[in-house]
Amino acid sequence: MLIKTGYEMIYDLPQSIAMQLMLHFHPSRQGDVREEKQIIEDASGNAIAAEEYSDSFGNHCQRILAPAGRIRMWADALVEDSGEPDIQKPDARQAPVEELPIEVLQYLLASRYCEVDKLSPVAWDLFGYTEPGWDRVCAVCDWVHSHVVFGYHHARWTKSALDVYVERAGVCRDFTHLALTFCRCLNIPARYVTGYLGDIGVPPSANPMDFSGWFEVFLDGQWWTCDARHNKRRIGRILMATGRDAADVALTTSFGSAPLVSFRVWTDEVTD
Repeated sequence: MLIKTGYEMIYDLPQSIAMQLMLHFHPSRQGDVREEKQIIEDASGNAIAAEEYSDSFGNHCQRILAPAGRIRMWADALVEDSGEPDIQKPDARQAPVEELPIEVLQYLLASRYCEVDKLSPVAWDLFGYTEPGWDRVCAVCDWVHSHVVFGYHHARWTKSALDVYVERAGVCRDFTHLALTFCRCLNIPARYVTGYLGDIGVPPSANPMDFSGWFEVFLDGQWWTCDARHNKRRIGRILMATGRDAADVALTTSFGSAPLVSFRVWTDEVTD
């Protein structure tokens, strides 16, 4: 299967500012990219130089010094995908903490949006009866999917997992923060994921396309895709970045005022 992906973001900057961008595909998916174009330009169409680097999580990042005025970030790509739904392993084992690889231990800890310490009693009350491993992760996803209401009007950048648990409403990042926090509380390493997820194999959504947030859990020695927002296997996820929570995988980080005046995302199966 071939998937056409892309985005356009237009900012109106009151002054020149530095920006960090995380808009490329994750290195693990780079081998699937068949075509890729990216433009970062000012109002006159002049290219803005970007410094490429990898962050501490292995994500492909860029740094730019954006001039005052309008700037445009645009990309269009063609990505090959298996066309298969998310892989599952119902017998996946949960390893004791002392057996986990050192590099995944950070995904058991509290982070900016994931208050493990505050939600641990709740998590054990809700899921302590479940079988450790895959069944426990499924129970977490089922609970979050059933108890949190989706709606864009519920979104705010300061909302944490505890806020979502109390308010029972949010967008995909909120579902993800609560579910992965519950998993960490239960000693299951869990990390935040951002990327493309189009309406492939499901009824089209009436909402405008956006980037999506889901999470991965570490069971049986590898990472597995989980999605408490949709709570079903999906086709065509294209990974862009991973981290402890949404703060680590922000698509753009502006070190100053950066009003966003236009935003579009597309993810479509190529059928021709």
